[in-house]
Amino acid sequence: MTTVTSADGTEIAYESAGSGPALVLVDGAMCYRAAGPMRPLAALLTGTFTVFTYDRRGRGESSDTQPYATEREVEDLRAIVRAAGGQAALYAMSSGGALALATAAADPGVTGLVLYEPPFLGGDKEYTARLGELLAAGRRGDAVALFMTTVGVPAPVIAGMRSGPGWSTLEAIAPTLAYDDTLLGDGRVPGELPVTVPMLVVSGTASPAAMQQAAQATAAAFPTAEHRSLAGQTHDVRPDALAPIMIDFLRG
Repeated sequence: MTTVTSADGTEIAYESAGSGPALVLVDGAMCYRAAGPMRPLAALLTGTFTVFTYDRRGRGESSDTQPYATEREVEDLRAIVRAAGGQAALYAMSSGGALALATAAADPGVTGLVLYEPPFLGGDKEYTARLGELLAAGRRGDAVALFMTTVGVPAPVIAGMRSGPGWSTLEAIAPTLAYDDTLLGDGRVPGELPVTVPMLVVSGTASPAAMQQAAQATAAAFPTAEHRSLAGQTHDVRPDALAPIMIDFLRG
């Protein structure tokens, strides 16, 4: 594990492996290097790319600095791009797509984008307000449960998780749920961003229709973007289904 210092002094932890052009993997909500999909995906990509995985601020081994702002997270990701040699493609999962788009608009070193199901679903003001209330009250477990309920996890499953040994880990990064909510803004596709690099937006045919439509709308909003569907995949996309089209797109 290595760290890089972001513009506001936040220490961002990252690791890299492989050889070839640089590719940075950007997690969505509640995920980081040790808990999420990126390490298994990275293992399938290191034969083609030098793959960088990192802990977004407030997660894993990265520190945090208040107050939060989207611009600070963009600076974090730009610091990773600099650590990668100044040029890198980005792959982002779910709400990490909003961060990747904002970074691509700000950093000329971003060479390409692959986004998986960015959840530009129109926003949910009730969720935003309730999440803020719970976090302000220190009710981190309830904030995690609110998020899980919102994304469709059944109540009995959440109840079982709350009594399990991993729940405290989720509570530790619960404040970052507000970061992802801030990144998504009003929930519309940020088509006004000056993103002109090649972009692939991917969705799974077994995901909810709203997620598939959001992916298609994201691709339609940018002149250099295209959309592809992965047969049988859900929001929890299998790395072995995703890696081949990433390689094909980014190297093609």
